[in-house]
Amino acid sequence: MPAPRNADRRFLELHGNKWRVVVNVPRDLRSAIGKTKLKQSLETDSLAEANRLKWIVFEALQAQISQLQSPETARAEALRLAALRRRIEDAGTDPHHIDLEIVSRAEELAGKPVGVDREGQPVFDPRKEDVAVQFADVAFGRRTPMDAHRKTYLDQLNVKARTRADDERAMGYLLDWCKREGVPAFLETFGKREAVRFADAFRAPKGRSPVTLNKYMVRLSIYWKWLESRHAVDANVWAGRTYTVPRVLNEDKERPFTEAEMVKLLSGQASQQMHDLMRIAALTGARLEAIVDLRVKDCQDGTFTFKPQKKEPGARDCPIHTDLKAIVERRVAGKSPEDDLFPEWPPVRKKGSMRERSFKASNHFTNYRREVGVDDVREGKRRSLVNFHSFRRWFITTAERSGQPESTIQTVVGQKRASIAFGVYSGGPSLDQLRTCVEAVRLPTSEDRATAPERLASAQAG
Repeated sequence: MPAPRNADRRFLELHGNKWRVVVNVPRDLRSAIGKTKLKQSLETDSLAEANRLKWIVFEALQAQISQLQSPETARAEALRLAALRRRIEDAGTDPHHIDLEIVSRAEELAGKPVGVDREGQPVFDPRKEDVAVQFADVAFGRRTPMDAHRKTYLDQLNVKARTRADDERAMGYLLDWCKREGVPAFLETFGKREAVRFADAFRAPKGRSPVTLNKYMVRLSIYWKWLESRHAVDANVWAGRTYTVPRVLNEDKERPFTEAEMVKLLSGQASQQMHDLMRIAALTGARLEAIVDLRVKDCQDGTFTFKPQKKEPGARDCPIHTDLKAIVERRVAGKSPEDDLFPEWPPVRKKGSMRERSFKASNHFTNYRREVGVDDVREGKRRSLVNFHSFRRWFITTAERSGQPESTIQTVVGQKRASIAFGVYSGGPSLDQLRTCVEAVRLPTSEDRATAPERLASAQAG
């Protein structure tokens, strides 16, 4: 037989001979509130009277907590309880005390009943009740939203801003599809069948290449793999879920500059900084971002120290070519070690921008390249087959044709060396070997090795 309603002791405790309301403060808000529980006396020794008075006081105390609590806070608390519950179950222990805490917290979120139904059962505010149900579903591990762990995941993700944006965009595409198709977006219910459906639908729109589509599929796979490592999902439903990339013929691949194109680029009416930039790229094989990010202190003792790019494990040294010494001396003169070598292209200052520092330098070069007639646009290709990266391809090609060892060329340009012997066991070529490799690369003609000011003066005089 159920206890009479006036004997209900929920949110009540006897203090001395008076009843008072007690509300637990969520763990993540205790430091902000400074207490683990909020308490207020009802100034009565009658339990029946305390039950009549408690709800007004309970709502007031709950309001204090709600002012500091957001949906994200409640979700974080539910995820914490769910993780704790899983650990207890994995240890073979009954999570009964955690279940009681979940039920108690869900009741707090549901708030005071706003009435009773025809059967005399309490009726709650629909919005608060929905929050309470979602909290309980997450905490009990029944329905965890796909993006519930995203903040923790992104905080641990050590990638560039553009890759992070791709990651978030991929999740956005998935959540939009779930909403559009009426697919529940929960980790517990989203399986391989749903992943296949999404992959088929994602491939349908025109305009996206398989390479671009695979980029997003990989980001989803990495997230699910991370969830699997935390026992948040049973398996990575995206494993092996990629699109076939059509074979690209040699004539359709991005390529090095030809000798004639190099002459056009190095003898054209470009700005001083562009002439300097092109020559450093051509005689180091370095990527654009690494070059524009150089500082004075990175150009010491006859070497450039380039910051790591792509999958490089750390900064690398590249000997400064003889034909670049005058450029470097001019650019470091009168500057401090922390000054930029290319202040003409400063870092992006807009907060939250995903653009790399080299963005404007890349646009500058593209405009100049087109002006001098160096272009190779093919139907169906998004960009020209020649671009700033073609300097890197040209350096590698020229070094190889000059008889330099492949492993040495790979070290100079920061590529992973192919064999286990060179890539794992070798300490790498000496600085003298790297210098020999760099010096083996020469610009097309002696005229093109002249300094930019001499070419510009000659052009103006003509």
